[in-house]
Amino acid sequence: MRDYNREQENNAERQYFYGFDYDVMHPFMVRSMLPFMKAGSLLELGSYEGHLTKLLLDLNLFSAVTCVEASSDAMRNVNDSVKSQVELENVLIENFNPVKRFDNIILTHVLEHLDDPVEVLGKINKDFLSDEGRFFLICPNANAPSRQIAVKMGIVDHNSAVTPGESEHGHRITYGLDTLERDAAKAGLKIYQRTGIFFKALANFQWDQLLQTDIVSKEYLEGCYQLGQVYPDLCSSIMLVCGKGD
Repeated sequence: MRDYNREQENNAERQYFYGFDYDVMHPFMVRSMLPFMKAGSLLELGSYEGHLTKLLLDLNLFSAVTCVEASSDAMRNVNDSVKSQVELENVLIENFNPVKRFDNIILTHVLEHLDDPVEVLGKINKDFLSDEGRFFLICPNANAPSRQIAVKMGIVDHNSAVTPGESEHGHRITYGLDTLERDAAKAGLKIYQRTGIFFKALANFQWDQLLQTDIVSKEYLEGCYQLGQVYPDLCSSIMLVCGKGD
């Protein structure tokens, strides 16, 4: 039996979330998704404590927002201003049975935690997504330069390895664009767009240290984001924009 509250605790190897995730990656994720989003309903699967949810609400694009989160501790920590605007469901994605289908579905840094990712992607395709809806699938990238450097340093066995610290956080797989597309296709989803988010040569803890200084400017961060569009396989995260398939 998995303990989803324990899996979200920091461990000796890595934190569950870094300042880099909140301050840099979340805004760039929203920016990457926005051109493909539709007015209507939104389902966020694995919403954690609602940090990304807040940015999504600020778009004022969605008529109704539902958040699904397995950790009861994380759900208790959702900001009251977010709680008042969304419907919260403390349930496993595998056990979630909505009464309606959604125009936008977001699964961000969650798929790698699932015991049967293809089964869940199939459920999203068949039971969650509206006929003309869009599904945004974002995962950490096995081929990010920061990870490849760690492999060369002997810290990580190979690009797609699951490290002990990641395993403690419930990671089951580390995706590259090829394996992410493979599993989306197995689930019957139509893939409309594939891209990367933020060219990244430093580890998250190194970024957290840099962000406390004036060494990195907003222009530099923008450059990393733009370069990520050129080299998606060298980004911090990879993203697929999908539609309902057979």
